[in-house]
Amino acid sequence: MQLDELARDLHAYKTVDVSVFQRRARVLQSFWREEQGFESGDHAGSLLGSRLRMPESQEQLLNFITPRVRDVVRREVLGPAAEGKLYGKPRIFNDLLSSQPLCFNLFGELTDDLELATLAIRRLTEGRFDRVTAIEFEMSPGRRDPRYLNDRSAFDVFVRCEDSNLRPCFIGIEVKYHENLRGPSGEHRSRYDTVADTMGCFVADRSRLKQSPLQQIWRDHLLAGITRIEDGYADCMFVTLYPADNSHVSTALRDYERLLLNRDSINTWTLEGFVAALREHSNAPWIDVFENRYLAFDKIDRKLDAAD
Repeated sequence: MQLDELARDLHAYKTVDVSVFQRRARVLQSFWREEQGFESGDHAGSLLGSRLRMPESQEQLLNFITPRVRDVVRREVLGPAAEGKLYGKPRIFNDLLSSQPLCFNLFGELTDDLELATLAIRRLTEGRFDRVTAIEFEMSPGRRDPRYLNDRSAFDVFVRCEDSNLRPCFIGIEVKYHENLRGPSGEHRSRYDTVADTMGCFVADRSRLKQSPLQQIWRDHLLAGITRIEDGYADCMFVTLYPADNSHVSTALRDYERLLLNRDSINTWTLEGFVAALREHSNAPWIDVFENRYLAFDKIDRKLDAAD
């Protein structure tokens, strides 16, 4: 059996998946749905294995992996805390590939376990950030506020920290999973150039930064820089967090780094590396549940080998 055949068997063959990784990610999410006993959702009138059925997926929060994560989602997405935030609905509830539910599935448990979050972040930043004080979702310091970027940019996850001198710092995180970063560039604003000049870490020719697929990375990086400046943080870091095998993201990040004069305010983490940092300090069952959901690609290989 080949990967495409397996995808078709799972109602998970989509031509929008332009890489092997994207197809494997859709198959893996379809596996997880079947393991949970959840029915397939649909797209354009056809079953789609990587989607959950509505409205039960929203009513029961089936896209979220633990009771604690579901409580966080009720508070952050369905409660008053969601005011002013841009959550993609119904995708956050029914799309198994969406990175928004992944954010909650990875960081939701950590909102109530800041000690574990601290240990993982301290390891991933080699001690640059010493303590995590809070974790927020879909955070913008001010949408369309001219003091920042004057657009709707936001961080998927915002980790408030302190350094070893107890000074306030933050890590703004953009999370990717299945995305290939293709798509048209957004509107360029003169404010981006002004902030870039202030940050002083970009090459003189920024033409590629203004184009897809680098523009979104640039805008999030700029948001981190101007938030540190305007809000008086002692330090900050913008991080892209993604699966190691997503070559669309890793290639874009390598291209982006070539346009930097220094990398002091930016870093990249893989999901696998983040999970490893958690495992160094915890045997919490939810970590296994998360890994099985998003990173257990070996299940696909075993299935294909068994079918040959």
